[in-house]
Amino acid sequence: MSEFNLDLKIAAQMPRRKDWRIGTIGSGAIIKGCHQVAYRNAGFNSYGIASLHRPQSEEVAAEFNIPNVYDTWQELIKDPEVEILDIAVPPDVQLEIVREAVKEKSHIKGILCQKPLAMNLDEANQIVLLCEEAGIKLSVNSNMRYDQSIRALKTLLDHNYFGEIVLATIDMRAIPHWQEFLKKYDRLEMLNMGIHHIDTFRYLFGDPEKVTAITRPDPRTKFNHIDGITQYTFQYANGIMASSLDDVWAWQGEGTQKDMYIRWRVEGLDGMATGEIGWPKFPEKGLSTLKFTSRKHPDQWIEPTWDTVWFPDAFEGTMASLLCAVEDDTLPEINGRDNLHTMATIDALYLSIKEERTVKLSETLQNLK
Repeated sequence: MSEFNLDLKIAAQMPRRKDWRIGTIGSGAIIKGCHQVAYRNAGFNSYGIASLHRPQSEEVAAEFNIPNVYDTWQELIKDPEVEILDIAVPPDVQLEIVREAVKEKSHIKGILCQKPLAMNLDEANQIVLLCEEAGIKLSVNSNMRYDQSIRALKTLLDHNYFGEIVLATIDMRAIPHWQEFLKKYDRLEMLNMGIHHIDTFRYLFGDPEKVTAITRPDPRTKFNHIDGITQYTFQYANGIMASSLDDVWAWQGEGTQKDMYIRWRVEGLDGMATGEIGWPKFPEKGLSTLKFTSRKHPDQWIEPTWDTVWFPDAFEGTMASLLCAVEDDTLPEINGRDNLHTMATIDALYLSIKEERTVKLSETLQNLK
């Protein structure tokens, strides 16, 4: 058997400086369970925190040794010592915060926004334009790009291990936690969970030429929603088809057995890869997996291993990319301008549901400014 020794590049490139002063807006579960854990592990400098609930901010600050707690997010962004903003709030609030933050461009150098960047493409576009005009680096926390199996798959694709790609699929049988704030939205699954898969397809294969989506309500989700259980397909100009089934019903509840997972598969003319995302096991340590076969290494399965996980370790990568971009005056890997194409794809998928047709991505991309 031929030896496999390719560096799969699953570890994030770290900035030269780790003492950039990060101000965090938000103190919810994603901040406590992922952002701050990852930053502590990476040695980043969490300088301050603010949220709507100061006692909750104080609790996070005490656990992660954050020296400054503010009464309001407005107070935090005006602190001249804050250099990097880490925003983790509902998507309909991010535009307001960014609009105020860019006024402090003398000291704020970079902003990491939570995904989705906004409720729709128009609001996302406003956020990107505000940061571009202020000269502030903008990154979006599309952290599935830093899941270890997806990162490794991207490296294999870049080295042409599978030849011309024919088909890619994601099969999700898992139940996301729908936060309380989502009850006031009608865009649900694709904007808040499927966005990971949508952005991952773009990360791996680029922009699709056209998309098609179908949906039905999720019986477990009692509040109004357009999209519960969804299936959507990307078609590419070069023939690639990428499709995801996002089943958020997945488990019928007490009295039945669980069978929950997220699995992906990519097939090409010269090989294929399969993997499983470990996230459904969170907060337990669920390792993502990858195995592949390729004509480059005939007649064998290769199964690389690692000891890091998507939640929380991927969050090192999203912040590290922003810090590197600030240091080197480059675009972050998941920059706001790129993320607009993910938001345009989501808008196209919702249009596909509404009008019951296949939608060309150009129909929504034309709305970019």
